[in-house]
Amino acid sequence: MIYLDNNATTAIDPRVAQGMLKAWQHGPLNASSQHAAGRLARSILDDAISRLGNVLGADVDSPGGDAIVITSGGTESNHLALFGIGDPAGPLVISAIEHPSILEPARAMAAAGREVRVIPVLKDGTIDLQTADRLIGETSPTPALVSVMSANNETGVIQPIAALATICARHGVPLHTDATQTIGKVPFDFAASGIAAVTATPHKFHGPCGVGMLLVRSGVTIRPIFRGGQQQLERRAGTEPVPLVVGMAIALELAMSKLADSAVRVAGCRDRLEGELRGEFAELVIHGEGAPRLPGTTFVSFPGADRQAMLMALDMGGVACSSGSACASGSSRPSHVLAAMGVAGGLIDSALRFGFSRFSTADETERAIGLIRRQYRRLSGRSKDEMSRVSLDGGLAST
Repeated sequence: MIYLDNNATTAIDPRVAQGMLKAWQHGPLNASSQHAAGRLARSILDDAISRLGNVLGADVDSPGGDAIVITSGGTESNHLALFGIGDPAGPLVISAIEHPSILEPARAMAAAGREVRVIPVLKDGTIDLQTADRLIGETSPTPALVSVMSANNETGVIQPIAALATICARHGVPLHTDATQTIGKVPFDFAASGIAAVTATPHKFHGPCGVGMLLVRSGVTIRPIFRGGQQQLERRAGTEPVPLVVGMAIALELAMSKLADSAVRVAGCRDRLEGELRGEFAELVIHGEGAPRLPGTTFVSFPGADRQAMLMALDMGGVACSSGSACASGSSRPSHVLAAMGVAGGLIDSALRFGFSRFSTADETERAIGLIRRQYRRLSGRSKDEMSRVSLDGGLAST
């Protein structure tokens, strides 16, 4: 199988698995226990959290400094931010292209009476900063929280978070960023970011699934959404999964240590796929290509082909990709991200996402291109000869 669904989840790095196994081999690890085994667990956990903070540019070692709250993953971290930061009765500001783990609780809050303001996006997939400024600073009352993702999980478009953080700081509003798609893929410095809280989860960068974190700036108060224990200074009840946190630390260190080299290689695979396919099929549309994008992500519309039919055909042919957010897999609902960008319905209905990782290879990319070509010709109802004709009026290029 050629795995090109790395925005959804990634293969675990063997070095991460080995590090987790080593932690498990210490025996039972409950960092809240006071006996020797518990003290060992606490030492291992604290070391892993310190390493995470160091890589991300956060001061988690000083008393009263930044904090890393360990969660079960990105969804829980997002919920903890939305429900736990700021006045719960105050307005919430989000973007129109957020992940469902932000959009759905925001809808529930709105249904319960909380004011939710939505920042629209421009045609290139970036948020409208002018409207954001108005919704944050010129609309009364002042928001309790702004939550905008760092990069979109479908298009890979990187959002202008630094500019948004400046707007939020000017108006005294905390900013939460769902950075599950960027942490481990692009540079990040929490100290310089101006962000109040950041969501990350390691299964997006070759770490374990089932664990995540909310990195919280010093001075930002978090109300717990889980109760029942005093773990993590009562920010999140529940026994910490020590080996998974160890795996998260190792995965992040590995990802950040080879960031530049990985980005070049991954972008090379993506650019080859886009160039080869559009060289033959000029009608293809690559969403967000005019904006900064994650190096390994492309969201492509194949006019004349149904996205679900093509997804299944590619799956049977040995290529794993996606028709959008993994949380909506199996659903026939169109992409809310493309709809927010003003993309026409026919292009939404034929869009597929391909996501590369540092484990992707040039050979896999070439084989994927061949399989995608074959299935698109078949599902769009055109023969190879017809697709290969070069017309004088700028028709499709030959292969």
